[in-house]
Amino acid sequence: MTAPHIIDPAGLLGQALTDASPDLMRHLLSTVINSLLSAEADAVCGAEYGIASPERINSRNGYRHRELDTRIGTIDVAIPKLRSGSYFPEWLLERRKRAEAALVSVVATCYLLGVSTRRMDKLVQSLGITSLSKSQVSRMAADLDAQVAAFRTRPLSESGPFTFVAADALTMKVREQGRVVNAVVLVATGVNADGHREVLGVKVATSETKQAWNAFFADMVARGLTGTLLVTSDAHAGLVDAIAANLPGASWQRCRTHYAANLMAVCPKSAWPAVKTVLHSVYDQVDAATVHAQFDKLLDSVSRSLPAVAAHLDDARADLLAFTGFPQQIWRQIWSNNPNERLNKEIRRRTDVVGIFPDRDAVIRLVGAVLAEQHDEWTEGRRYFALDILAKARETARTTTTSPDLPQLETAA
Repeated sequence: MTAPHIIDPAGLLGQALTDASPDLMRHLLSTVINSLLSAEADAVCGAEYGIASPERINSRNGYRHRELDTRIGTIDVAIPKLRSGSYFPEWLLERRKRAEAALVSVVATCYLLGVSTRRMDKLVQSLGITSLSKSQVSRMAADLDAQVAAFRTRPLSESGPFTFVAADALTMKVREQGRVVNAVVLVATGVNADGHREVLGVKVATSETKQAWNAFFADMVARGLTGTLLVTSDAHAGLVDAIAANLPGASWQRCRTHYAANLMAVCPKSAWPAVKTVLHSVYDQVDAATVHAQFDKLLDSVSRSLPAVAAHLDDARADLLAFTGFPQQIWRQIWSNNPNERLNKEIRRRTDVVGIFPDRDAVIRLVGAVLAEQHDEWTEGRRYFALDILAKARETARTTTTSPDLPQLETAA
């Protein structure tokens, strides 16, 4: 005799779906999507997660989370990360969506405000836009502003500590009170605890003053910027003071590229090729001791014939050679601001389309979206520093003793 069902499974499921709240539906949809992504990642790896197989060609390495807007609300999508290479569900999510929408919004705003009307007509047409109403622009701008604001104010403590940080600034033209003026965009990037680069902050200021840089770094510290051992930047006085005030445990690395330009200004034109050659040879050495020895040779070679150059080099020595307190494998990434300069070129490529921004909010909207997009690409890509190198850098900093030649490093609180 067959026992009667105490619970009718089909009826129970039907009743649950009938009475389902949006929260339940979002949960079900999220579960299905994440299961599909996991299965697709397993197919890319050649074997299921956690299963040993001779056919395996890759392995999983955690998740990165993205938001997906649906008709039943926003759901959290967990995209699997791989040990080598990257996996991105092109069929589900779009790349570069924020930056493209930001560009459309800024151009449309310029158009509606009457900035360079003829040029804006061409830009709008080149983007494939036939018509944009003020309400459409407002909705688009509000959505972008919320995304960029969330990105700029996110907590940094979750992915820290940030052992290495780089800071730089670029100038944008902005229309204010009927005049076109220059505004400065302050940008900072760093290497997180997982070895990936992140965009830490972006801020628009009137100029590169000590107050502007101090407020910029103070905001990042308040959001959780900790563990910084080295900050790479140019020698702007306000920036250097802000680093010392807000990150007292960090050393400062003066960008070698910017310094060469500064040194050239005090060096006779006829002597510069020889000085430049010897200066470059300092960075070709294989360890800290030979770097400092070669720098001594450079000072000896110019001390008599070029006393102003020798004094300039001697004053900059500690800041110029701060990189020698860290593993040689990462010197190229930390002794100059060139990685941030490449980021600046990408920002310029997007902002040059606009030319003159209608206001500072438009600058933040577009530059913030470009940086958020780049931040996502860094998160999805390969590590900037290997984890063993990061660990070695922090251990080296802890064990570095006071030396007349090597800069003393302290672990940031």
